[in-house]
Amino acid sequence: MAKVKLGKLCHCRAGDKADISNLGLIVYDQKDYPLVRDKVTAEVVKEYFKAMVKGEVLRYELPQLGALNFVLHGAQGGGASVTLRMDVASKSFSGFLLDLEIDVP
Repeated sequence: MAKVKLGKLCHCRAGDKADISNLGLIVYDQKDYPLVRDKVTAEVVKEYFKAMVKGEVLRYELPQLGALNFVLHGAQGGGASVTLRMDVASKSFSGFLLDLEIDVP
């Protein structure tokens, strides 16, 4: 097993609505989708963002697109109009997620 950052296998898009961040994690190569699907669970993402995400993390699978969609509740410090965070639109969350390391055979 080797540790590999998700950024080697995927790209990511991010957005927000109020106090919710939305992350779309998309594999570059469809053959990597099963590995990413198995390794990047809602629990893994919740633990990874535990300092920033106060609510639940939901994951939706889009196998035809080779994508996972994560919805992070309580991730914006109250929402764009009230948060004290520098990134009021959650765009940096995508870069943070791509730094997550997973075990790859």
